[in-house]
Amino acid sequence: MAEANPKTEEQQEPQMSAPEESVDDPLELMERELAAVQAERDEMRDRMMRALAEAENSRKRAEKDRRDAQVYGGARIARDMLPVYDNLARALNAANDETRAAAAGLVEGVDLTLRELTNILQKHGVERICPEVGDMFDPHRHQAMFEAPVPETRAGQIIQVMAEGFMLHDQLLRPAQVGVSSTPASN
Repeated sequence: MAEANPKTEEQQEPQMSAPEESVDDPLELMERELAAVQAERDEMRDRMMRALAEAENSRKRAEKDRRDAQVYGGARIARDMLPVYDNLARALNAANDETRAAAAGLVEGVDLTLRELTNILQKHGVERICPEVGDMFDPHRHQAMFEAPVPETRAGQIIQVMAEGFMLHDQLLRPAQVGVSSTPASN
């Protein structure tokens, strides 16, 4: 039977070496699979860390939005109440001594209403911006309604206050409406 399949030693060696190569192939295959699994694990870890970071950022944004809503949520109604304040203040300023004497109860009622409105606005964080004539114009808090050259003033000085401004905490509700001097600096 040995004669039926006559093979030389050279032909038999490659057959013997073939099984050795096939032993190396599964090892290489396992190493490649391990590398692929490790790369997938690293990708999944990265995706998980990004998802956690996004969730944390969303939580922080939601918390900030909640705080802002709590602090500035009344901005619209406060802004809507400012004309009421202005009208009550105008009514008091329009009352001369004769009117005050003739309608003392009415004037006192308007004054009390204005004070109560002011207290309520302050309770909710609304503060008045009350510039004085002679103060310097601040574009962050004032709105220039007109400019006029006025002797003995410097450019940028407030020469008239037409309406008070209001802030809600650190947010401007309405700038104070003022007239500003345009007198150039004298040399």
